[in-house]
Amino acid sequence: MKTSNLDQAGTWLRRHGFTDASPTPLLAARLAVRRRTQLGAQATVAATILAVALTYKHSQREAAAHGFGLYGLPVLMLVMVGLVAVRYALDWWVRRTDRQWEQTLPRRVTYPVRLGWRSLLGLPRAAITATAFLGAVALAMYALSIPDGTARYAAVVLLIAVCGVAVGMVVQLRHVLTRPVVADDELSLDADLVMRVEDAKDAASPALLWIMPISSVIHSNIGWWNYAWSVFVALSLIAFAVVSFATVCRGTTARSAARQATGVTVSR
Repeated sequence: MKTSNLDQAGTWLRRHGFTDASPTPLLAARLAVRRRTQLGAQATVAATILAVALTYKHSQREAAAHGFGLYGLPVLMLVMVGLVAVRYALDWWVRRTDRQWEQTLPRRVTYPVRLGWRSLLGLPRAAITATAFLGAVALAMYALSIPDGTARYAAVVLLIAVCGVAVGMVVQLRHVLTRPVVADDELSLDADLVMRVEDAKDAASPALLWIMPISSVIHSNIGWWNYAWSVFVALSLIAFAVVSFATVCRGTTARSAARQATGVTVSR
């Protein structure tokens, strides 16, 4: 185990209120693989935005002439499939690491009930994320009703992108909810739940949805749509910030969410 990984695990423990705990190789390894997958996820997001922008730019003339850029749409669909596949592979990497360490534990402790999405995300955060996707779909569907080839093509591009992001988010959340608990005492059990909550919040973040319009909507030069999207993103950001701030102020942090389930079940 690298010393740097142990040091970063100690910093993580102190940041989350585990002031009396010492970093263990188990925690350091699990956090290290999550840092690597986060870097991979960020690179995937950047590549997706670039691919959407390039696809829209190269097929914009065809869309203006024929109503739809048929050449660019299959490429965009492949990009979204690639996004989902990469996210699935990253989650599989985390799951495999957890299972490998789980096999080394002399005993395994867990909560008697499985925490669902309400405990991991919270209803307000989940509602904001769902509203953001529904709002994006509504704006895109409205643009499809306009007899303007450029607007309609930009709307189709956005709908494909939103669907791809939504599927990727569902895949990630499913991995988080079904991931096995890897813990052998109460401290590692709390740390496991904290990581689970953080993973769920990262998966359900609508950040990519907010950035995605830059690749198509802004480039479409449709004034009213640009204004509508700017207001929509601004309101979503404000609501998301308010919920995050209220969560911290009320003490409903990741560690307190882990305490919602009482009791410990011991196996092996």
